[in-house]
Amino acid sequence: MLNDLILNNQSTCVLVTDSELQIIYANPAAESFFKLSVRRLQELNFAQLFRYSSFDWERVRQVIPIQQGFTETEVSLVTMDEHHAMAELTFSPVKQKNHCYMLIEIHTIDQLKRVSQENFVQSQMLASRDLIRGLAHEIKNPLGGIRGAAQLLDKMVEKEELKECSQVIIAQSDRLRNLVDRLLGPIRMPKRSLANVHKILEQVRKLIELEFDANRVKFERDYDPSIPEFSMDEEQIYQAVLNIVRNAYQALKPQRNGKIKFSTRIASQETIHGRRHKLAAVIKITDNGPGIPEHIRDTLFYPMITTKSDGTGLGLSIAQTLVNQHQGRIHCESWPGHTEFTVFLPIKLQDKS
Repeated sequence: MLNDLILNNQSTCVLVTDSELQIIYANPAAESFFKLSVRRLQELNFAQLFRYSSFDWERVRQVIPIQQGFTETEVSLVTMDEHHAMAELTFSPVKQKNHCYMLIEIHTIDQLKRVSQENFVQSQMLASRDLIRGLAHEIKNPLGGIRGAAQLLDKMVEKEELKECSQVIIAQSDRLRNLVDRLLGPIRMPKRSLANVHKILEQVRKLIELEFDANRVKFERDYDPSIPEFSMDEEQIYQAVLNIVRNAYQALKPQRNGKIKFSTRIASQETIHGRRHKLAAVIKITDNGPGIPEHIRDTLFYPMITTKSDGTGLGLSIAQTLVNQHQGRIHCESWPGHTEFTVFLPIKLQDKS
């Protein structure tokens, strides 16, 4: 009786399964997490609770046979209603009256993980930006000398084959300089004015449909009409959104029935980079592609990180910089069949440049 009282009042999700992983007990926290009643949970196998999970299922199945429990931290879970959470899971074997059961504890760490990751990414972005700027300065100075010497050589030589060589040097120097400039990212501060975020999203959608095959990807929209015009640099936010949507489109290229969804909402009392904002616009860009590989998720917004053979890995880095300049942030959640970028922008109704 006392044990039931303790379990029922825990904030941690607690499940008990039999040796076949059939659920035989769930506490109220588990009901809340899975949005299912105890009766419904007891009709299900533990494996049926998730669309996606990153823990080792084979190890879970061995808990009762070998009587050895384990804990997995920072597990990505997606429930059947597509609720995503980061959690710590503990699996423990339990013996009672000649029967073996498995006790499963699910402790969500979303908020802690998100704040920690946001702070880490922000510090790493600043460090990498300073490093890149230092390298760019060291590269551009001798590069200017190489280009200047090639121009002089081009004027001095008369043979056509030698001119071709000097022109190649000039062209490749310009290409390298442009790459360095892109690595540096946008250096212009936002020129703010009142703008409509839905107008920006529609402009991006139309450009993508013109730029690529409009029949390959279906766009869906779920806009909150209550979002007012607010102060932003329309050109910079347009570029940030365009970079994210282009990435989504590229991810959908190999598959049929690709879908990109735009949705907007208003969030109140949103904390961004440690600062609380009364109102923020929330822009979600969701696709049903293969998902982002796990090994690059934590470094997704770093320069030169890409999964494309012909990509530069600068699109998301530039998008992050542009949004940061608006005191906003970008958050990404991804698993196979679902990738969602969420852009948070503080709503400033007055133009305060």
